[in-house]
Amino acid sequence: MKLLATAFEPFGGEAENVSQKALALLPEEIDGAQIVRRVLPVVFGEAGAALRRAVKETEPDAVLCLGEAGGRSALTPERVAVNLRDARIPDNAGAQPADEPIVPGGPAAYFATLPVKAMCGAIRAEGLPAELSNTAGTFVCNEVMYTLLHLLAAEHPGVRGGFLHLPRAEGSGLTCGDLARGVAAALRAIIKG
Repeated sequence: MKLLATAFEPFGGEAENVSQKALALLPEEIDGAQIVRRVLPVVFGEAGAALRRAVKETEPDAVLCLGEAGGRSALTPERVAVNLRDARIPDNAGAQPADEPIVPGGPAAYFATLPVKAMCGAIRAEGLPAELSNTAGTFVCNEVMYTLLHLLAAEHPGVRGGFLHLPRAEGSGLTCGDLARGVAAALRAIIKG
């Protein structure tokens, strides 16, 4: 089995992104499954294109995209991605779209095809906080999740996919090592599920 795990580069003037740091700490193999890593740009359109290339290059059995969510105190598997770009801040290229579809004419939303409740349970079993989230927001994280699920539905129906938001380490009391442990637990739940 092969799992593609993605994270994002820093954005919003920050020097680091905890998703990228946690991704770097993941082992190359979990429960016999190969873990392939990619870092995506925080740029509308470009992030989705980079994700498409990564799926084509790696041919994974499942994809877990990681992102950073300020203001959250738990690891949050996302249930839903919506067909909407509506940025509160500019992306790393300075774009700040408002009320635009990600895929014109595409479905209004997609549900994750990963076992999100099992992922929460696995993270909690590691002694870490986890909550199921019903919104990936409307920034590049949501765009990546929507793009992934749209791609999988259209071109790779046997591949499962979803998104996991990580809290910023300094605000949550969790270290990047804790976050990586939580991501690994989520990946184990995906492998079992």
